[in-house]
Amino acid sequence: MDIQKNRRYIRTIPAMFGSPRPDWLALHEEEPIDPSLPIVDAHHHLWEYAGNRYLLDDFAEDLAGGHNVVASVYVECGSRYRKGGPEELRPIGEVEFAAKAAEAGKAYGKTDICSAIVGTVDLSLGSKVEEVLAAAIEAGRGRLRGIRRMTGWDADEELMAKLVKRRPGMLAEPSFREGFACLASFRLSFDAFVFQRQLPEVLDLARSFPETMIVVDHCGGPIGVASYGRDLSESFREWRTNIEALARLDNVYMKLGGLGMRLAGFDFEACATPPSSTELAAAWHPYIDALIQAFGPSRCMFESNFPADKGTCSYTVLWNAFKLLAEPYSSSEKADLFCGSASRFYRLT
Repeated sequence: MDIQKNRRYIRTIPAMFGSPRPDWLALHEEEPIDPSLPIVDAHHHLWEYAGNRYLLDDFAEDLAGGHNVVASVYVECGSRYRKGGPEELRPIGEVEFAAKAAEAGKAYGKTDICSAIVGTVDLSLGSKVEEVLAAAIEAGRGRLRGIRRMTGWDADEELMAKLVKRRPGMLAEPSFREGFACLASFRLSFDAFVFQRQLPEVLDLARSFPETMIVVDHCGGPIGVASYGRDLSESFREWRTNIEALARLDNVYMKLGGLGMRLAGFDFEACATPPSSTELAAAWHPYIDALIQAFGPSRCMFESNFPADKGTCSYTVLWNAFKLLAEPYSSSEKADLFCGSASRFYRLT
């Protein structure tokens, strides 16, 4: 198992992910593998920030690459918050934005874009969050399925130097857990965004709330930069140990993706040409294989994490890489990995 492959030691990273470079991505193109296989893209965003635009038409252009994406799950990313009104209700603007994108997306073809929506609220409001959750559900027009609260944090100052500063231990705070306890009564799941050394915190949260479904984003946040990059074998061993413990809980699922972000340390974006799907599959195999072996195909779902991972490869190449990684599995297992698990978790129709 070559954990070191396609890695170089990176001390600090300028940002969590790079902006897409269309001219660079155009240097390598592929035809889609197994284009009839139904796919639910379990995690993507729509946003418009300085120098980084990815809105409905951009996503539709990627969807047109030939894979059979039948539905997608929109996950919060700080887009289109309300500019006024009570602070706790401002994130509802993003749910409204995603719901409007779902309606507009019907004009772009067969994909049920934003079929499910994962919004965000401040769960540290405690029981007061119930009013905000009710407002989010109304704004989602029947599509809101879950809540994500980004809690990624690490003690490594090199790693966190250019990342958003969050306080440590949020998942264990009494006020957060009081708010988290409200999710079950609204039939809402939780997307956990953490870095690899926070996986035990997710484990404790899942044990404390067995009635709430949790999906861990981006392969559980494996890191290959800063201090983690000095001994990748030890970093991988630590990550896998925590993954195997978490997988023993039936209310926890895993998203397979996010390895195109800079945190993972593969650094394909520094190459003269984009990676092929074969190169991506070879590099990502240790992580994807360990996750599927731990959770099983019925609790794993592939995600594009676009446009965050678009700094590494195109949409078509990404899904080709996932299909290469899934080759050892049976037809029914592939159906779960690409469509079934996400459909069950997010209650897609």
